Amino acid sequence: MCRAVASDQMMTEMTDRDRATVPSRALLWLEFIVLFIAVPVAVAVVLPPSAMFTALFASTLLGVVLLHFTPGFRWRDLLAGRGSFSPVTLITFAAITAGISYAVLATTAPNAIFALFRANPELWLMIMLLYPLMSALPQEVVFRPLFFRRYGTILPEGRMALTLNAGLFSLAHLLYWNWIVALMTFAGGIVFAWAYEVRKSFPLAVVLHAIAGNVLFTLGMGVFFYSGNVVRPF
Repeated sequence: MCRAVASDQMMTEMTDRDRATVPSRALLWLEFIVLFIAVPVAVAVVLPPSAMFTALFASTLLGVVLLHFTPGFRWRDLLAGRGSFSPVTLITFAAITAGISYAVLATTAPNAIFALFRANPELWLMIMLLYPLMSALPQEVVFRPLFFRRYGTILPEGRMALTLNAGLFSLAHLLYWNWIVALMTFAGGIVFAWAYEVRKSFPLAVVLHAIAGNVLFTLGMGVFFYSGNVVRPF
């Protein structure tokens, strides 16, 4: 029902030019499979490590272009909900993320705890400043607005949509070939999808994603998210 209402609202907001450029379901499915399934699998399985991030950058750029030309979408829509979250929400999420990260590291890689912060504080600070803009923001544009706005009409509704979104967000990190990364990105994907689709706040999704990344790298989880440590199981 909610998806139908949203679809009706989008159609109401469309201009005549928008309606003339509505893509077919077949084209939407083709785009969806290429962007969210074929590219991540190819990056993880086929491409050499040196080409991984070039391919991901290209697919992200394509996603931004597709979102721009999505009928009914306006970039100003992403500002909606920017005042709908409280410091308590952010602090609680940061604390939970830190607790889980510490527990994982203490069990699997205790020497990595705060390793980057202690060994190279300049690099750590650079990551803290750049991660929100260079990583969290573009990932959120592709996995939240593009996913739900452009492909919402061909996808399931409600919790199934959130689960699918989180699953594909986890698949996008397959290139690290690590079960810890897979589980943590799936959990993060659920939270970020909830922020965007349920709370209707793209800014909240971006801030939560930025907090998660910065907490992970501060604690030392970067040892799992570093492409130089990737070992393919074949």
